[in-house]
Amino acid sequence: MVGVTCGMLGSFIVLRNMSLIGDALSHSILPGIYVAFILVGYSTLGFFAGSVAAGIITAIAITWIQRNVKTKNDAAIGIVFTSMFSLGVMGISNLNNSQGNHLDLKDFLFGNVLGISNEDIVLSGIIMVYTVASILVFYRYLLITTFQEVYAETMGISTRAVHYFLMLMLSFAVVAALRSVGVILVVAMLITPASTALLLSYKLKKILWLSAFFGALSSVCGLWLAIVFDTTPGPAMVVCATLFFLVFSLLAPEKGLVSRWWVAYKEKLRIAGEDIIKLSSRNNHHCPGFNQLNEQTGVSVFMLKKAMKKLINEGYFLANGDLTPKGKEKSLELIRAHRLWEMYQVQGMGLNSHQIHDDAERIEHHLTAADMDELDAQLGFPQTDPHGSPIPPRSGTDPMSIFNLKPRSRAKISLHQTDPLIESELWEMGILPNEEFVVGRMDKDFIYIRLGKKEVRLPLELSKKIRYQKT
Repeated sequence: MVGVTCGMLGSFIVLRNMSLIGDALSHSILPGIYVAFILVGYSTLGFFAGSVAAGIITAIAITWIQRNVKTKNDAAIGIVFTSMFSLGVMGISNLNNSQGNHLDLKDFLFGNVLGISNEDIVLSGIIMVYTVASILVFYRYLLITTFQEVYAETMGISTRAVHYFLMLMLSFAVVAALRSVGVILVVAMLITPASTALLLSYKLKKILWLSAFFGALSSVCGLWLAIVFDTTPGPAMVVCATLFFLVFSLLAPEKGLVSRWWVAYKEKLRIAGEDIIKLSSRNNHHCPGFNQLNEQTGVSVFMLKKAMKKLINEGYFLANGDLTPKGKEKSLELIRAHRLWEMYQVQGMGLNSHQIHDDAERIEHHLTAADMDELDAQLGFPQTDPHGSPIPPRSGTDPMSIFNLKPRSRAKISLHQTDPLIESELWEMGILPNEEFVVGRMDKDFIYIRLGKKEVRLPLELSKKIRYQKT
């Protein structure tokens, strides 16, 4: 029950960057325990009331200092919780020095799960049910104030009220964990299961249930570990929670270190393959030797061989090292990306032609077809790069198609089209062979051409197939 309560609340604590406040509240309840013992003696309900009161006082004091005193936020938290913790330790120590009174400070600091009473179990159950119910009822408020605080205020939601309500639930959770893991280790039960859940999902609802699951699992496994190795249960629970976090920090599908290494490895393999394709296009469309590739790219021979094997399997190369038509098309795409980016660096960034090559070598691997089309249009559809080399047309288009003409270009409809169906479509649109036209603007769906006094709208896909000839 403590694992479920702390796990679900911990999700909001971690997402709001309030981990230190969780630590502060857990330490600050000791004065409440001391005052409750003085007033009502050794009572679970008394400790609950005193702890919650101390937690609320701490939350109010921290918020007041943060908003009214010129000090750092984390400094305000440190000042309040160390003061409250010190007062609690002094009070309990003074109490234990007097005759007839004894309150074991160690049980409150580190927990004593084997000393839990029936009242503690009932109280933990009530707090768990209250926490889960509160999150379900106020989920939308907690969600929007966690991620969009300013937007929540414009909707009329009191972010301050939600903040104090969260502090109240946090105080309850700390009290629930008091006898099991203690005030020192409760912060681990709040933060670690939630951090583990955040490695596995981006959806808050799923994160909440995963946090509850890992919190409960850590508690059960920790107690089992304590029995097997005859050690203290509270720290064992925290160690189990940490082990789960370490395992998933390695193996989580997207955020785990192994997954990220694998993604980086595949990206490196892809870039090495594209370098092989581009260098092969300069070598009469045949792959150079691996030692030569290693000298030119700086990539290890092992990685180059892996990349080459992948390229052959994907149809970019023949087994003898020759580029296939698919490989040749890919090489033109890479050259187009490289030269367009060089052009952008000169026109858009103001660099000179001696400063642009290395950056273009890196960027060419990350430009999509849409990026290149946008660059092409922004640059005014240049025909050559800053070094005077021709920029290849977009792959899949006829180099002599209208699509590849720059705005305000003047040309004639070719007498010979590649497909009779294109000639029929042109006839239906009133466009005749050998008719002169001027290219106008282009949008995402159409290219506009002017024939004499009339303007004709051509679909982009059709414009890629209509051949032109120079006037």
